Amino acid sequence: MKVLVDADGCPVVDLTIRLSAGVDVFLVCDTAHEFNRAGATTITIGQGPDAVDYAIVNRISPGDIIVTQDYGLAALALARKGRPIDQNGRIFTDDNIDFLLHTRHVGQQIRRAGGRTKGPKKRTRLENEQFEVSFRSLLKQEEFK
Repeated sequence: MKVLVDADGCPVVDLTIRLSAGVDVFLVCDTAHEFNRAGATTITIGQGPDAVDYAIVNRISPGDIIVTQDYGLAALALARKGRPIDQNGRIFTDDNIDFLLHTRHVGQQIRRAGGRTKGPKKRTRLENEQFEVSFRSLLKQEEFK
């Protein structure tokens, strides 16, 4: 098992590294971002549409944990038997991913038609706590497989 982080814009990079003691962590980002964190290996990918997402998907083995807020990447990770989780602690599953992808699609349609959708709220300490609980749960589940 390893942890792959979609590091571009990820607010829980440092928390993920801290919680992953003893597990290999890979921060995957494009050339517009620079990460140099102790306890993690940084993989820098050239810029391009979904370049980082595909680089992550190509590195997934069954049981790997993927930290991402991208529903499309989460769906691809599930197809590769990965365990995707978002920065707020939501664990993506086969049971919830279709609804989330549909919600994303509807939002895109509204924006294309000139409408507006809500952006993300300011991050709270509670979201970090929820992420920590869910992430630890995934680590334990994969540890005992």
